[in-house]
Amino acid sequence: MNALHSVSVAKVAELLDLNNLTKEMNLKERMIECSDVNRPALQLSGYFEHFEERRIQIIGNVEYTYIEKMSDSEKKERYSRFMEFDIPCIIFCRDLQPDEIFMEEAREHSIPVLSTGRSTSSFMAELIYCLGEQLAPCITVHGVLVDVYGEGVMITGESGIGKSEAALELIRRGHRLVTDDVVEIRKINEHTLMGTSPEITRHFIELRGIGIIDVKTLYGVECVKEKQQIDLVIKLEDWKKEAEYDRLGLEEEYAEYLGNKVVCHSLPIRPGRNLAVIVETAAVNHRQKKMGYNAAQELYRRVQANLTKNNSEA
Repeated sequence: MNALHSVSVAKVAELLDLNNLTKEMNLKERMIECSDVNRPALQLSGYFEHFEERRIQIIGNVEYTYIEKMSDSEKKERYSRFMEFDIPCIIFCRDLQPDEIFMEEAREHSIPVLSTGRSTSSFMAELIYCLGEQLAPCITVHGVLVDVYGEGVMITGESGIGKSEAALELIRRGHRLVTDDVVEIRKINEHTLMGTSPEITRHFIELRGIGIIDVKTLYGVECVKEKQQIDLVIKLEDWKKEAEYDRLGLEEEYAEYLGNKVVCHSLPIRPGRNLAVIVETAAVNHRQKKMGYNAAQELYRRVQANLTKNNSEA
């Protein structure tokens, strides 16, 4: 199902290690709904047309030096007008410290003020990426997500078909688990889907007949991962004798999530098939295709060249 996301100021402060200058305010109650940010140079000079108040406001060296040149009466008037808007929070970069008038107005209007020692430009880029990830459109999918040779492979299929068992074998072969049973998929941009685990089930795998196991505890921290871009989907299904399965791979099939298409392979399950080896091979083959080499197309080229040669010799 789709989820329209917002994120608290407290969460952003935790992710980016921000210093809270208004500790009396509950940052968990302040919600952010916009992934864009704003440097309010124009607003501090008195221009408020087209001001987007839903954005986090960033104070850098330019804004700070401009503020320093104001008289106290100008500061109070500009700050008061600026903070009448419902701003999520204000962040000072480069360890710049707001003056007392600024803090008084912030407390009066209940607007959190935070700070960071990072440079303004680099912090803004980091903040925009963080907000884009936290506020991205999100769905949950029944499946398993594993990092195989750096490729994010999501294994889907009906309940009980063997997804968790395949993931466990991959973990034993040195690959990393992202999530079992439920995959939270976020659309970061038009080309990127990021998968992660719900916090409550993170690092756990359910094995029928055994129960819940903690992968991080049993196999170590090197066998788990917090999040992973989804590069490939493998759909497990019961083998049917009458069904026709792709044996060449000349044409790609796709699964669509949140409007983004991901390469998808349907894999028929029969006794004796080593799923872990097949998943590893699919991941490596997918990487090879991204690097410009397609084995199916190379075979087709060789067959065509051989036919042309035979026809010319006849």
